[in-house]
Amino acid sequence: MADHYIKPEITVIYYTANVINEHFANNIRAQLLSAIGGLPLISLSKKPLNFGTNICEGETERSIINVYRTLLVGAKAAKTKYIAFCEDDTLYPDEHFHYHLPPPDTFAYNMTRWNIHSWSNPTFYLVTRRILATLIAPRELFIEAIEERFAKYPDLSLLPVQWMGEPGRNNYEKALGVTQRKSEGFNTYNPLVVFSHPDSYGFQTHGRRKKVGKIRALEIPYWGTAEQVMKLYKKDAQ
Repeated sequence: MADHYIKPEITVIYYTANVINEHFANNIRAQLLSAIGGLPLISLSKKPLNFGTNICEGETERSIINVYRTLLVGAKAAKTKYIAFCEDDTLYPDEHFHYHLPPPDTFAYNMTRWNIHSWSNPTFYLVTRRILATLIAPRELFIEAIEERFAKYPDLSLLPVQWMGEPGRNNYEKALGVTQRKSEGFNTYNPLVVFSHPDSYGFQTHGRRKKVGKIRALEIPYWGTAEQVMKLYKKDAQ
């Protein structure tokens, strides 16, 4: 590890709807355990899961509102100053958890992120958008921001779900009529890898029409080739 690595006071919060295949799920969780080292781990799931401190939310409808409601439960269960959210279809390098902490009034998103589609020839493509899977947040700030949203819309049927997006993305917050929070992007040398696949939440909206970015690669630092990485998703990947 580089000399500038830090030992953050951070809890890793992993969340899953328990719908991805077991081969994929086991590989993602094994890699996450390797990356976080001894950091505290909370897992949020619909079904009981023997992974860190598990909080089982039961069978609920898959929706963005329930995602944030579940993450709020995890944030309140954490005891550290910072939290890092980890999705069940994302690979994380150890550097992601030990490199950068934002100021207490700012949400931080790792912008070194490549995507890979499960349904096409294995190829990485670069995406520079702020998403929950890359978020490192001051715990109390996250709780405050999400509780404000639910307090503003006690009748959830009136909440404009298309704007229920990442905290610190001010266009979302402005549309919701809530406090506009600070956010920042940061970059690690070693990237995250996000899988796009039929069981992902976003697939319901975009399906296989999801575009591949213009910056592409067959091999990236830390992870190796796209063919090797795809084998983590399905055993028979070539």
